[in-house]
Amino acid sequence: MTLYDFNSLNLDKQLTVVWIEGACIDNHFSALERCNLYAIDMFWIEVIYNSEHNTITELRSFKTGHLLDKYSNLNTI
Repeated sequence: MTLYDFNSLNLDKQLTVVWIEGACIDNHFSALERCNLYAIDMFWIEVIYNSEHNTITELRSFKTGHLLDKYSNLNTI
């Protein structure tokens, strides 16, 4: 599956693909949201949860960029 194919799906189908094909790589927590990072083929999916309501609020799909920065160990040095 390509990033373009993934982005053309509706939210329910995107979530199904993430749960079935995605490899969970890492997670990140902040005061208002919890983010889980998944890898599918040659792109990333970030599943954003609302910590207060325990609901999925957004999916962010990308290949590279600043969205990966929060998962870097360099932020903890």
